[in-house]
This record gives sequence, C-alpha cells and structure tokens, in this order.
Amino acid sequence: MQGAYKAYQQFLARRPPAHHARYIFPFFAGSYFAYRKVDVERVTAIAKSISPDPSYVDVGCGYGDFLEKVRTRLPNATGIEKEGGIFYAFQIPKPDYIQLVPVEGLSQPVDLAFVGWMEPGQDFRRPVARWAKCVVTTFDAGGQCGINGGCEYDEFGYKRIAWWRTPSWIDVNAELMNRYYTPSLDAAKKEQLAKLRTAHNFWYVYARPDVASRIRSGLKAQLNKEDAGDRYDFESVLDECGFHYKEELPALAGNRKLWEVIFD
Repeated sequence: MQGAYKAYQQFLARRPPAHHARYIFPFFAGSYFAYRKVDVERVTAIAKSISPDPSYVDVGCGYGDFLEKVRTRLPNATGIEKEGGIFYAFQIPKPDYIQLVPVEGLSQPVDLAFVGWMEPGQDFRRPVARWAKCVVTTFDAGGQCGINGGCEYDEFGYKRIAWWRTPSWIDVNAELMNRYYTPSLDAAKKEQLAKLRTAHNFWYVYARPDVASRIRSGLKAQLNKEDAGDRYDFESVLDECGFHYKEELPALAGNRKLWEVIFD
C-alpha cells in the first residue's frame, strides 16, 4: 500500500489534468466504480421510496467517496469498512459515520444496503441479505467482483427490480491511459481503440417482495425528473473518454445506452 501511495503522490506532483487521479488511483482519490450525480439521486430516491427517513448503509465504503455524496440527501447514511489502513497509514481523518467493522458486524435491519465493490475472492452477500430490505449493488461484468464475478442476490430471496449500465473504473482508466499517458500511440491508433471502448459495470436493484412495488414506483418517479445537466465536476472526465450520459456504445452487443434504466 505504501508503494501505491508513493506512486499516487508522484502522479499528483506532475500536475495532471483535473480529476484524472480518481480513475487512475481510485483507492486514494475515487471509487472502484464510475458514477454520476444521477446515480446518487437514483439510489437515494430508492431509499426514500421505502421510508421517509430510511436507514442506509454503504457496505465496504472505502474512505467514503460515494457515501459522502449520498449523505447530502440522506444525512443519517452510514458506512462500514473492514480495512482501516487508508485512514491510519496516510493520516486521513475517519468520519464518525464510517465504522471499521467487517460486514458480519451488521446486526440490525436496514432499508437499503449499497454494495459498490466486493473484492475478488470475497462473498459477503449472505450477511447483507440477512438485514437489508433492498440491495443496490454494482456488478462488474469483467469478473472483478466477488467469487467468479458472482454479485447477484436472487438466490437470497430478492427480486431484481431494475438495472443500468455504466463504465467501470477500469474502462475509464483504459481510455485515459490511451488518450493521455501512452505516447507511443498515434492519433489514428487512439481513434481505433476509442471505437472499441465498452462499459462493464452494471447497477442492480434488488428488493424484498413487500417493498418491490414501492421501489419500482420511486425509481420511475426519479427518472421522470432526472436532470443530467446537474452534475459533479469530475463527470467531465467521463465525457472526454466517450462515456456520456445516455451515450450508445457501438462495441456493445445489446442495451448499448449508458445510464439507461431497464426495468425487469
């Protein structure tokens, strides 16, 4: 970890373009899934469809990049993180709303559990399913998730309500490296590679049967008022890498539009 942090500091010393670091060093400056403000709004709308004052926990929240955005809409949202090294080794203050406990430490019901990342080789779905009415999880079709890419919750009694596709941080990282950090690529080669870009990350919304209809209605209501123009500054990197909101990627076989919600 110390070596990675040193490389991160060296990268920053070169004064790279704004927000590139969050997609090149996500452990220190971003998240292991790419997202826009609309993703935060969708997830929080889902939570509020369950309860006016929902309980929300971000499972494996890291240093809280996504959770911090969620808390602007759900002030009581909390996170749990097993690895406290990112706070202690690099002297980053740990917010009070993040607990350093394993997932097995979940011990009370929660309206919505968000699982943005599950380390390859790990599988903590069972303890999450024991307590959550709804689970929103990002699923990396490239296999960088759980055991053999297994991140679904159908087997735990949930019904999948909806899903949408976004680029993974690896997809964005590849585009950034090709465009800005690989001088051996000429303009023609960069253009050729850009046409092959794809998006491997899926957001799945799972619900218990007793809240499924409310979640579906709540998400639909949010989509009806969704404003992609209301955004975070770092979304500009997604645009410059060819991952615009509702962009259609030719390299994908089906469901090509990014951020387009598909209801089951």
